[in-house]
Amino acid sequence: MSEETTQSVKIRKEPLVHIIKRAEIAVWKAILIRIIAVILALVVCGIIIVALTGYNPLEVYIGLADGALGTTRRTWATIKDTCTLLLVGLALVPAFKMRFWNIGAEGQMLMGGCASAAIMIYLGDKVPTPVLIILMLLSSLAAGIIWGVIPAIFKANWNTNETLFTLMMNYVAVQLVNFAVTFWEGRAGSNVVGTINPETKAGWLSEIFGKSSYGWHLIIVLIVTLLIFVYMRYTKHGYEIAVVGESQNTAKYAGINVKKVIIRTMALSGAIAALAGFLAVAGADHTIKSDTAGGRGFTAIVVAWLAKLDPFTMILMSFLLVFLSNGSVQIATQFNLNDNMSDVITGIILFFILGCEFFANYKVQFRKRGVKA
Repeated sequence: MSEETTQSVKIRKEPLVHIIKRAEIAVWKAILIRIIAVILALVVCGIIIVALTGYNPLEVYIGLADGALGTTRRTWATIKDTCTLLLVGLALVPAFKMRFWNIGAEGQMLMGGCASAAIMIYLGDKVPTPVLIILMLLSSLAAGIIWGVIPAIFKANWNTNETLFTLMMNYVAVQLVNFAVTFWEGRAGSNVVGTINPETKAGWLSEIFGKSSYGWHLIIVLIVTLLIFVYMRYTKHGYEIAVVGESQNTAKYAGINVKKVIIRTMALSGAIAALAGFLAVAGADHTIKSDTAGGRGFTAIVVAWLAKLDPFTMILMSFLLVFLSNGSVQIATQFNLNDNMSDVITGIILFFILGCEFFANYKVQFRKRGVKA
């Protein structure tokens, strides 16, 4: 090669920074990264609190904890909300592992709650409460399965877009509940059902632990968490879900019936989400309304991804989000702050938690000395 040709060749510059995908990271490093993220989030929140309100950040953080766990009643409410959010998140695990983007857990939970309410209303004075609760549970699971299987059938047979399909199913569920409420409204024209069976408490879950019916949330959700963990990691069905999620062609080559797996998995996903609806109606609200799900179907997506679809990690993530949400209500009242301020604090903390995932999955490497740019 001539000297002129050599000079014409552009010299490749070494980048100042390399972003490298981690093959794996030690558990203690991952934990340390997340702890640092939370500490930085609290520092930034503290600076903003002082700058905008002049309050002592430590007092605000104490108020946050008090709002979520300050009394027995608040503690049980936080446990209930955590369990409900966790249960909806668990419903997403099998579907997401299969790479079926189920955005319809909101509607599946709502339909489960609606089915429970219908049984309470029409059979509340006709069958004993234990039988009534069993019927409510079965009807909720059936409603959730139907709501999950419908988009699964279309996906399995005609490869429809499951994200849009399941999202639209949420709106259909809301309208169906609104339609039902017009028939079940407590007072004519009120457009609300009101508490169902307040005198007989037919269909209400009994109190447990001597305090609240919310104890059933804790027991049921912990059992479901363990079952989902075992199902996904140690069963044939869980293996098939993972293979289909990796590659449908590979799954077909291995003799797996992909259509069957898609439909079966979404039936499971819908049933678990509907179980959350059953608990909301039978164990908490004792009524049904269009916002019974309360946006949990969408918040659960954040929980599932933050936990990387690990059921036990989802317990911590669910608690964190509920803790921030319930605590924010308290500090808004105690310090005379509007909801926007409490949302800012929650948003900053979530931003840092989400951001730390980058450093858990990637490492930043700077150019070595002596290497010319």
